[in-house]
Amino acid sequence: MTAETEGSARASRFRQDHHLGVQPLGDLVEVIEQATGIDVAVLDVGPDEHGLTMRDPARGAVLIGVARTRNPMRQRSTLAHELGHVLFEDWIENDRGDWSDRGPAEIRADAFARHLLLPAEGLHEFITARPTISLSGLSAVVQRFQVSPQIAAIALRQAGYIDDAAKQEWMALSTPQLAARFGWTDQYQALQASSDRRRAPQRLLARAIAGYAEGVLPAQAIATLRGISLEDILEELGEAGVTPADRPIAWADPAELPDMHVDLAALDQDLAAADGDSQETTAPRNDA
Repeated sequence: MTAETEGSARASRFRQDHHLGVQPLGDLVEVIEQATGIDVAVLDVGPDEHGLTMRDPARGAVLIGVARTRNPMRQRSTLAHELGHVLFEDWIENDRGDWSDRGPAEIRADAFARHLLLPAEGLHEFITARPTISLSGLSAVVQRFQVSPQIAAIALRQAGYIDDAAKQEWMALSTPQLAARFGWTDQYQALQASSDRRRAPQRLLARAIAGYAEGVLPAQAIATLRGISLEDILEELGEAGVTPADRPIAWADPAELPDMHVDLAALDQDLAAADGDSQETTAPRNDA
């Protein structure tokens, strides 16, 4: 079985296992977190970093991290690519190689991402109503499934809707070009704003907010996780009715304390004995 076939089959099974059908996936972070229980974070990273997967072998916990970016389609493909690595347990192979070498694991994760984001059946259902596939059709696929023109062109070629020449031509296009030409720049800019924001794992935030409500975690910790100001998080939590629990300390009334008798006789004897020893030691000497 080729890497392409493996990736395609695993993407189809993932959709089936989680009842996702063949329609476009919406918020991919939410899909991954709810379907798999894997924590996902959108992070501030360097310009050459796109995504990574970290696993704690002791606890089996997995975290997928992706970069903030003004390229929402790339962020979605990166998320799907990293999910593919998790499902194929590629961290085992990572001990023996480099994920940047475009080996079989990388090719398989690429295939998984393409077929997860743009399943062949979903593409066919969407294309059926279009007699021919022109540039406007490519734009519609990109807009509908929120994938890059490159992924859309490969999927259209694999499904037999276009030839190799059209595939190569369309892969050179960018999403902003298509959005500007076919009138959906406003939607694209909204996607950009969403993909260019930090985002903490939802389960982590939920636990932090619960700790704040119990009065054991400061609001600043939540603000730091969210990447927003303390004032903004206090206003947001206040409007949601989330406030720290008022847990006054129950001080005891002195009148209610029991009478205590402390016998100091033994201490007095020890002090007296020590004082006697000191006097003997310091007695003046007669050298005459």
